[in-house]
Amino acid sequence: MGDKGTGNHSDVTDFILEGFRVRPEFYILLFFLFLLIYSMVLLGNISVMTIIVTDSQLNTPMYFFLGNLSFIDVSYSTVIAPKAMAHFLSEKKTVSFAGCVAQLFLFALFIVTEGFVLAAMAYDRFSAICNPLLHSVHMSRRLCTQLVAGSYFCGWASSILQVSVTFSVSFCASRVIAHFYCDSYQIEKISCSNLFVNKMVSLSLSVIIILPTIVVIIVSYLYIVSSVLKIPSSEGRKKDFSTCSSHLGVVSLL
Repeated sequence: MGDKGTGNHSDVTDFILEGFRVRPEFYILLFFLFLLIYSMVLLGNISVMTIIVTDSQLNTPMYFFLGNLSFIDVSYSTVIAPKAMAHFLSEKKTVSFAGCVAQLFLFALFIVTEGFVLAAMAYDRFSAICNPLLHSVHMSRRLCTQLVAGSYFCGWASSILQVSVTFSVSFCASRVIAHFYCDSYQIEKISCSNLFVNKMVSLSLSVIIILPTIVVIIVSYLYIVSSVLKIPSSEGRKKDFSTCSSHLGVVSLL
């Protein structure tokens, strides 16, 4: 696609994903690296989901949230990795306008949803350890389903807003996105519009999404640590802390 001196989003039919700035012969190495990581993500998360679905003993809130986290992890990896790998082996590194919109929308949807599900899981661990006798009452299947559904709704709403603002800008001469996927920040960098609204929306979404999830996770674990330290036996403390290991691992990786 030829470059233009000026233009707006309606003139754009595709973008060029610049990807990694390496020599062409290294692309095959990047392809196999991405393939290895993506295969591990698929194998690990599909295995987790299969075990949770088939083992009736794992029909608990913690594993319900873990299963959803595995699905989300597979989903946003699939949004990014296959397209990136295809570009490593292709001379044509373009993505259509609609494809770029869809990729950004789905990636933002799943990454925001994951944050809220992690917060819900932290609350579940707080309830299980600090109020064990009432845990089954507080964390009913209905409430767990509502928390996950609410997480997806928040992801959907924030993604709609982020995508709408990102692609409402006018684009200048360059159609080259300096990334291997459609990242909102890099898309805005090739715009010649005033980005004040975009920056305010991004800041607002960060405050609304990141701050509450971090606060819920931190406060939940402060209560958990306080409660566990009151347990007299070391075995009891280890047992309670071990139930949080999977959640802490996912939070750390995120």
